[in-house]
Amino acid sequence: MARIGVFVCWCGSNIAETVDVKEVAKYAGCLPGVVISIDNKYMCSDPGQRLILDAIQKEKLTGVVVAACSPRMHEVTYRRTVAQIGFNPYMLEMANLREHCSWVHPDKRMATEKAKDLVRLMVEKVKRNQPLYNVQIPVTKKALVIGGGIAGIQAALDIAQGGYEVILVEKSPSIGGHMAQLDETFPTLDCSQCILTPRMVEVAQNTRIRLYTYSEVEAVDGYIGNFQVTIRKKARSVDIKKCTGCGQCIQKCPTKTKSEFDAGMGIRKAIYVPFPQAVPNKPVIDRDICLKFTKDRCGACQKVCPTGAINYEQQDEFVTEDVGAIICATGYELTETHIYPEYGNDPDIISGLQFERLVSASGPTLGELKRPSDGNAPQSIVFLQCVGSRDPLAGRPYCSKICCMYTAKHTMLYRHKVHNGKAYVFYMDIRAGGKNYDEFVRRAIEEDHAIYIRGRVSRIYRKGEKLIVLGADTLLGAQVEIEADMIVLATATVAPKGIEKLAQMLGVSYDLHNFMCEAHPKLRPVETNSAGVYLAGACQAPKDIPESVAQAGAAASKVLGLFGQKELSREPIVAQVNQSTCAGCFTCKEVCAYKAIEIREIKDKKGNLIKFVAEVNKGKCQGCGACAATCRSNSIELCGFTDSQIFSQINHLTDGVTIEEPPGEVPMDAEETQGVSEETEKERLIEKPALAGQKVKN
Repeated sequence: MARIGVFVCWCGSNIAETVDVKEVAKYAGCLPGVVISIDNKYMCSDPGQRLILDAIQKEKLTGVVVAACSPRMHEVTYRRTVAQIGFNPYMLEMANLREHCSWVHPDKRMATEKAKDLVRLMVEKVKRNQPLYNVQIPVTKKALVIGGGIAGIQAALDIAQGGYEVILVEKSPSIGGHMAQLDETFPTLDCSQCILTPRMVEVAQNTRIRLYTYSEVEAVDGYIGNFQVTIRKKARSVDIKKCTGCGQCIQKCPTKTKSEFDAGMGIRKAIYVPFPQAVPNKPVIDRDICLKFTKDRCGACQKVCPTGAINYEQQDEFVTEDVGAIICATGYELTETHIYPEYGNDPDIISGLQFERLVSASGPTLGELKRPSDGNAPQSIVFLQCVGSRDPLAGRPYCSKICCMYTAKHTMLYRHKVHNGKAYVFYMDIRAGGKNYDEFVRRAIEEDHAIYIRGRVSRIYRKGEKLIVLGADTLLGAQVEIEADMIVLATATVAPKGIEKLAQMLGVSYDLHNFMCEAHPKLRPVETNSAGVYLAGACQAPKDIPESVAQAGAAASKVLGLFGQKELSREPIVAQVNQSTCAGCFTCKEVCAYKAIEIREIKDKKGNLIKFVAEVNKGKCQGCGACAATCRSNSIELCGFTDSQIFSQINHLTDGVTIEEPPGEVPMDAEETQGVSEETEKERLIEKPALAGQKVKN
């Protein structure tokens, strides 16, 4: 005999302003099977939760319905509460009166009636709930961090300091990311290398961190606590165990090309170390331009190597690692300047990152600011913000977030290099959200580092040795024409190329702009919908260094929390297969986004194969229900959302209409069907078609 308790929350005025909470509670108390119905202003508060616990013990409840806000908000809270006294947490259901009633219906009477309907449906569902128990999963206490920028470095160090092993994979020959390319950082103007390089060395020296540079993740299998990751170690053509980093090979190499680290402003050799502070400080051969690989001649590096570390026959190597959690910290890229035709294609029009390399002491000009076209110091310079960002026509309506701040920094760096130079900044508006950020921008404006012009630039063209900038000052309502020696574009921050493939391997969703999506923007900002996979840094959205570091620490804390358990306890809301009726069509396997459906052989006592059936890996299953919806033989159900529960809700949503349940399902309670004959039901269906939302006659 069901004994249900209903607890209706006012949610302050969130629900009570539009829903008559007392009337809903009174109505719920009259429903069959309900033995107690209480309303409270804040059911999620400690006194409110105590009401639920006391009622469970006093009334010997078999089921609980909490009518309050979204289950996404507080279902875990209530289930954790009732579990304290040994009550099965999956015998508790929530009716959403806030998002589904109060916040969407201005009419109080209609909202109240709908609230009654929602409570009634949940009462019927909880009657048919079965006790469920969490799935216990063993955990491999080793983490994978993808990306060796500042976010990946921070996450790896935090996990290692927590006592666990970390695999750090970076696609470039060295860790460091974009932060290694910067000269100074805002808002303190600290030397970027001075902050970063000690952390890079710390990674290399930490015995718990295994570093795979010049490597990429090739495949990901498994589930939370038990991932199997295949890593491709790309052929460096250099045996880093033999290499001492003496640099003789680099000195003798005759082939040169543009340096990626210097954003194309400097040059490097075919065999190279990306930058002097690289970790590991071992060279790699660029096979696309090396004469040995392109024309089968030269070989100078191999001839001069004192340790015999050069190996032209080296091939890509694949390694497999078992890990329990994955942090994705793949960072960002910047758009190229040449993709904006309105600004032309001139050597003196550069990106913000290229400007950063020109003013850096470790850059191609050793910190001396020079025009790329003639090597002279620019006496006038124009900075353009929001180039490609906040531009729906370019397909990037979002803000790149860091541009306002690094442009202000660039004006200061420019005046440090060219004391009498003139700087102009064209901006849409200033977005400086962060500690001391607004003060930093004010400093750039008020200390006369640059003249800020609110407006956009329509065209840039060359006139002799000068670049002519045509724009508008929207505050003065006038056209502006400026002669400049150099122009710096704050180009848009975008997701890395090929990130979609990695996201699909990890089972992580990504948005229209290919940035990875978090599970919840407020409550689960570093988690993803793929359990055991976390996000850190600019792979999620444009971020500055402090925010990336903070998010990396948050992701690391999630991993440490996971590894702190002997076994992982997962929610039991997973699919289950009736293998006796499974037809083995495996449509479920095709639609499963989490690769949770596996194929199992059914054999007789003699070991002869009878058939193949589907089986659900409970560790991988996320309870989405796609398999249950597509199963042709109706052999799959979702625990907690069985056909019996769903049909019961449908039957009680309408006034007297009964929808036949599939064979073998739990029948409706005898007391609910008592006195209702088959003929009476047919008459009702013919004479008075039921309308969704009508009140059920008890």
